[in-house]
Amino acid sequence: MTTLTTRLATYRDGLPGPADEKELEELLSTPSPALIEDLGRWDGDLVLLGAGGKMGPSLARLARRAVLAGGLDKRVFAVSRFGDGQVARRLEADGIDVIRADVTDEEQLAGLPDAGAVVYAVGTKFGSHGNEAFTWMVNSYLPGRIAHRYRDARIAAFSTGNVYPYVPVTSGGASEAVAPGPVGEYAMSCLGRERVLEHWAAAHGTPTVLLRLNYAVEPRYGVLTDIARKVLAGEESDLGTGNVNVCWQGWANEVALRAINLAADPAVPLNIAGPETLSVRHLAQEFGARFGVEPRLTGSESDTALLSDAGSAHRLYGYPAVTPHHLVDWTTAWLRAGQPTWDKPTKFERRDGSY
Repeated sequence: MTTLTTRLATYRDGLPGPADEKELEELLSTPSPALIEDLGRWDGDLVLLGAGGKMGPSLARLARRAVLAGGLDKRVFAVSRFGDGQVARRLEADGIDVIRADVTDEEQLAGLPDAGAVVYAVGTKFGSHGNEAFTWMVNSYLPGRIAHRYRDARIAAFSTGNVYPYVPVTSGGASEAVAPGPVGEYAMSCLGRERVLEHWAAAHGTPTVLLRLNYAVEPRYGVLTDIARKVLAGEESDLGTGNVNVCWQGWANEVALRAINLAADPAVPLNIAGPETLSVRHLAQEFGARFGVEPRLTGSESDTALLSDAGSAHRLYGYPAVTPHHLVDWTTAWLRAGQPTWDKPTKFERRDGSY
């Protein structure tokens, strides 16, 4: 199995990206020397909450492989309800300690193992419109219970760039210094999650970092796959949200784990996004050129978009090694080959905050 570095070298010689899910998972979970070193900077085990989601399995594998590569005395616990039993079995086969639990249940939450660090990836977004009460419970109430349970650990909690207001597309995106301005109840509940975690970080002195992600992608799902599938199917692409940020999920995984060391009291916000502001029109045209079809574009670009300035993360952890150009080519090859995709559209086009 090739490493990410080797794969990129061969890619530059004209070969495509990951040929199948096995190679894709290898790329997503290959640890860097810097990650291995950073995981050794704190004591105790790692608990990953929400490990059954889109990023959770590859994040757990990345952590486990870094632990093994560094000879670290840590266990990696992957916690989720794991509605898909196959995901849990694959994680167990990779040497990860899988715990099937519903963290909204107080007894099950209390029974989870102690940890030196927690990566918190529990949340709800899609289906939140019309189910607002449940959304607020999961996104705003539950974080307080988890922060209380793990008050003696370091916490790296996934948040979202949706907590920011829409900003001019020429601005370079909202930095961590920009005041929140969430649009819609989902985004407001995510700001609620941050505020609750900030409170408990101060109350318990729990080192906390808030990971404002916007948007992680890989060939099976994400903004690029959403655009590519519409172009390939001859469906209309709405240009109302005309600009986006994306970043390679493997880089987002690594930043999430390395940022455990950034956790502090007061809680520290950190944007995780690509360095580029990408044009949706241009992306659709690029996919159209590769597929040999004319994209069907409707509407016109707004002067504002949900964009993040991740300069702090880039200074700390470097730029993503996999660029948007790589990702457009990889996604094209993936869809042409009929490789599996997840039916989990990002709905990045929505501007009213309803998901």
